[in-house]
Amino acid sequence: MQQWDVIVIGAGAAGLFCAIEAAKRGRKTLVLDNGKRIGRKILMSGGGRCNFTNIYASPANYLSQNPHFCKSALSRYTQWDFIALVQQYGIAYHEKTLGQLFCDDSAKDIVDMLQQECDKAGVSIALQQDIQNVSFADGVYTVTTPQLSRSCQSLVVACGGLSLPNLGATAYGFQLAEQFGLNVLPVRAALVPLTWQPADKAVFEEISGVSLPVTAQANDVVFPEDMLFTHRGLSGPAILQISSYWQPGDELIINLAPQQDLNAFLLEQQQKHPEQELKTILSRLLPKRLVEKLLELNLFQNQPIKALQGKAIQRLADSLTHYVFKPNGTEGYRTAEVTLGGVDTNELSSKTMEAKKQPGLYFIGEVVDVTGWLGGYNFQWAWASGWVAGQYC
Repeated sequence: MQQWDVIVIGAGAAGLFCAIEAAKRGRKTLVLDNGKRIGRKILMSGGGRCNFTNIYASPANYLSQNPHFCKSALSRYTQWDFIALVQQYGIAYHEKTLGQLFCDDSAKDIVDMLQQECDKAGVSIALQQDIQNVSFADGVYTVTTPQLSRSCQSLVVACGGLSLPNLGATAYGFQLAEQFGLNVLPVRAALVPLTWQPADKAVFEEISGVSLPVTAQANDVVFPEDMLFTHRGLSGPAILQISSYWQPGDELIINLAPQQDLNAFLLEQQQKHPEQELKTILSRLLPKRLVEKLLELNLFQNQPIKALQGKAIQRLADSLTHYVFKPNGTEGYRTAEVTLGGVDTNELSSKTMEAKKQPGLYFIGEVVDVTGWLGGYNFQWAWASGWVAGQYC
């Protein structure tokens, strides 16, 4: 039986960060992972460049049944703390949009940095570990794999959610929580493309690849960003963001021309170019292939703009700024960036991330019911929750 002070299950962002902090405190720390390499999700994130944090990260950017839970961790280990670490390692990075920070070169820079921090702190890492059983007796956890059993005083569960199963994601973290009597809230795919109803698919799949800036709205939440038409449905940052708030059966309201007052634009065009056809005028604002589809759907009649009276112009403007889709569903965990829901935050201490009724058991990162927006927020939660648990485990 190998004996450790701390065993962390999961060699992702949260798990590695927690292990580093625990080992810095002189705790004999081991990380177990089922994969062949550490940081698999980090390596593929942000198109291989890892959107490692967001300069605007704040509790307002997170969804949870208890929106206050994340405040403590986010305030004690901030985006500026992680940026300082990245700078210390000389990793070149840039802000893409909306505060999103990406590596200039490769996500591998972040994984290499974490590996070096593990080495410096004395963290041990064992990969391709298939955990068969976890038990608890007399204040000690025993973690069993086919090869051997290992014991520890503190067990940290950092094995993520169900998103991206091809990277080894499993429900193991949720199962462990339930094994020790913790409540797990219902989970679903988030930051995920939405799929067409059959009737919409027949129309819109022909303009797959068309992208435009929109605002996407569901359940009184609005996100302004780009939307992409795909063969399967709608994607792009605006859609991924709103997918966390959209529920099956809900309508999605899209403003196809959010940059300007569409009514005023159409009235101005009517004055300047009375003879021009509507299709031509709308193509100044929207992708031409989309305009042709909207014409096909009888959203407007292709006639000279002078033929439209005041009310008709307002109606056209309204139909383009409140275009309603009713998605069929989402693409699911296969393409979802994160899992919404998870270990109920009421079961955990926000100060330490330890389970209130199970001493020495900690949950951090995506397995917890804290889900960030798209744009580096989920990594910041991983760093912050991992750092906090690392101070106590």
